[in-house]
Amino acid sequence: MSADFAGVAGVLATYFDGLYHSDTQRLAQVFHPKAQYVCVTDGTLLYRDMAAYFPVVDARTSPASRGEVRRDEIVSVDFAGPVTARAVLHCAIGTRLFTDYLTLIQLDGRWQVISKVFHYKEED
Repeated sequence: MSADFAGVAGVLATYFDGLYHSDTQRLAQVFHPKAQYVCVTDGTLLYRDMAAYFPVVDARTSPASRGEVRRDEIVSVDFAGPVTARAVLHCAIGTRLFTDYLTLIQLDGRWQVISKVFHYKEED
């Protein structure tokens, strides 16, 4: 599965780059157009599709432009089969520390994120 891991890791690198630079062109390479974005950290459901998520990223000042030290890592990648994977990631944007659960599918010869479910906490 090393080739599969390499493919997923490449997508995750682009994902981290997209977040760090607030670059929706990069994120559009990663997310399937029908992907879901979900969080309940504050006790209410935050659900967005990509049409709602990308404008939020576009409006955000990027961590790169603020000179933030980049803090992102792949914690784990699991494969359910040859075309389905789950990645657990850590990253930081501003004072928020995120744990992301990304579900990926391989469709049309490439890995894509079909869902992002995450939790965050404020840094001490």
